[in-house]
Amino acid sequence: MRTVSEHEWLRERCYARARRSVPEARAFAARAFADWGLGPRTDDALLCVSELATNALRHGVPPGRAFRLRLYQYADDGGTVRIEVHDSGPGWPRTPSPPPGADAERGRGLLLVGALADKWGVYGRDPGKVVWATLGASGS
Repeated sequence: MRTVSEHEWLRERCYARARRSVPEARAFAARAFADWGLGPRTDDALLCVSELATNALRHGVPPGRAFRLRLYQYADDGGTVRIEVHDSGPGWPRTPSPPPGADAERGRGLLLVGALADKWGVYGRDPGKVVWATLGASGS
């Protein structure tokens, strides 16, 4: 794990393909969101970080590789934050249809992100993809 940038408006860190990386990414994001004063949206944003990091580890990070968590704050529009998880794996994330049943142990991550974030999406990169979510400080 290493810090790439610690600018006031951008925080970025890479995480190994390991279970400990999800709580480490969440703690890193919590510090950034506290510094940025995200306020009442902090818990929603942290859950999005956890779900996107978990999905990257489960589905997007090949053995021997890592994922990158990149966090932005856009001061010019009221403090919106953008969460990005970059991975180098194949495949494209999608929400399950139909949604998982009550007894299902998986399949809710992107449904949660979609419910909590103001917007979310995915775009390709070479190799892999970036899954992102944005949350306005006021829930806009």
